[in-house]
Amino acid sequence: MALKHYEVVFIVTPVLSDSETTEAIAKFENHLKEASADVYSSEDMGLRKLAYAIDKKSTGHYHLFEFKADPSIIAKFELELKRDENILRFLTVSLDKHGVAFNERRRNGEWSKKSETEEKSA
Repeated sequence: MALKHYEVVFIVTPVLSDSETTEAIAKFENHLKEASADVYSSEDMGLRKLAYAIDKKSTGHYHLFEFKADPSIIAKFELELKRDENILRFLTVSLDKHGVAFNERRRNGEWSKKSETEEKSA
C-alpha cells in the first residue's frame, strides 16, 4: 500500500517532570520508527494554556510529529496514545500535497519569526 503523510499533535499532562515528558515523547517516536514510519519532524511546542480544563488541568505540554507511514499503522499508534494515561488529547491528520508543501517550507525556515522581526526593524 502507498505511504501517506501524517501529522499528529498530542498534549502531555503537565504534572510530569521534563525528563518524564521527554521519555513519553521518545516512546511515541520510537513506536513510529518501529512501525517503519519516516519521521520528518518532531517539534516541541512547549507548555501552553488549554482552551478548557481537561482532567482538572489548565495547561499541557504540546508536541507535534510529522511522518510518512503506511495507513494501517495509524490505528495501532492511536490506540497507544489512548492507552497512555499521560496523554490528555491527540489529533492525527492526513496531509494532502498542499499540507506537505507547507510543512516542508516551514521546516526550511521560510516563516521564521526572527526574519520577520528583522525585516520590520530594518
